[in-house]
Amino acid sequence: MGVKTQLGKTYGVAPPVLSRPSQKKRGGLGTLLVLFFALFPAAAAAQTSSTSFADSVAQATTAREQQDVTRAIELYGQAVQLNPKWPEGWWYLGSLQYGAGSYSDARDALSRYIELTPSAGAAMAVRGLCEFETGEYSRSLKDIQSGLSLGAANQPRNEGILRYHEAQLLTRDGRFEEALRGYAYFAHAELVEPELPLAVGLAGLRNPLLPKEVHEQRDLYQATGDAALQWMAGDEKASSAFQDLFRRFPAVANLHYLWGYLMFATDPDESLAEFRRELEIARSNSAAQVMLAWGSLMRNHPFEALPYAKKAAQTEPSLPAAQLVFGRALLETGDTSGGTEHLEKALQLEPQNLETHLALAKAYSKSGREEDARRERLLCLQITQNETASGAHP
Repeated sequence: MGVKTQLGKTYGVAPPVLSRPSQKKRGGLGTLLVLFFALFPAAAAAQTSSTSFADSVAQATTAREQQDVTRAIELYGQAVQLNPKWPEGWWYLGSLQYGAGSYSDARDALSRYIELTPSAGAAMAVRGLCEFETGEYSRSLKDIQSGLSLGAANQPRNEGILRYHEAQLLTRDGRFEEALRGYAYFAHAELVEPELPLAVGLAGLRNPLLPKEVHEQRDLYQATGDAALQWMAGDEKASSAFQDLFRRFPAVANLHYLWGYLMFATDPDESLAEFRRELEIARSNSAAQVMLAWGSLMRNHPFEALPYAKKAAQTEPSLPAAQLVFGRALLETGDTSGGTEHLEKALQLEPQNLETHLALAKAYSKSGREEDARRERLLCLQITQNETASGAHP
């Protein structure tokens, strides 16, 4: 069963799945952003000597089961005021408020629930979706990723909603390659979402915007996203789609870079040619410089990698991959001290990058720092076991 169908289902458990407030008709994820988690806490009856609290709980439960959302919110609000340490009350209150579109209130109620139940992945994820709606994007990304790590993506529709928001937030944060890897989840999904190609196009062309913020060149981003999704899905027409894009938009920055990036694992020679074409259009494109340096390092040509790596690190010193390739190029051309310095900068910028830890282990070993080298090797094992690393790209 495809993602679209899964997202449209409702759970047969209380509380009922609540659709988002209907502002305008949309398809796919836009329509199906619902309160979706099956990880609802058991509605255990709280033992209390307060008759008013027990009455509020009973009435709130009845209102919720009858889908009288407004009344249920009011009653759960009364109940948690009477007993602020009742976790289920905060969960139901936040869930209902989210479904009603009261995102700020829902965020605050879910925060109270999380204080009482710190490992609640579902609540963490829903709070992240609330923060997405209130424009608290950094917090939203952190909460959504925490929710995912705690098992919030327990069904395909749950995962689809979270992955879609995570990829948008990664794009907005300038983490474009991570966003593209996230969007690959949707390449085979039976999903009708008008904004998905637009979102993928933004990541591919390295524009840190959300789809709703795009007011110009929508056709460019849409067509680019369509072509990238075709490639991710293994569609042979993707190559023709990109060639058509190059004809239609010959001077657009990052378009050749995107095609090269997508092909890097399967056709490295043609990929590097695309990165060079990118530099003909945008000479200061640090991402293309990084990938050219990385490709040379993979071929054991560190002297060839060095100028590209140096340029990338000088142009964009806060880019972890630039510091990584420059550090490796220096290390492998004999400058162990300089290489170590830049690799340590890369580690500060991106602590969980496996390639950086591997390179630092080598650098420390060359410097005689065996204890540090041993520590880096152990960290490499931990990262590999946690499956948090990607070795295909720097």
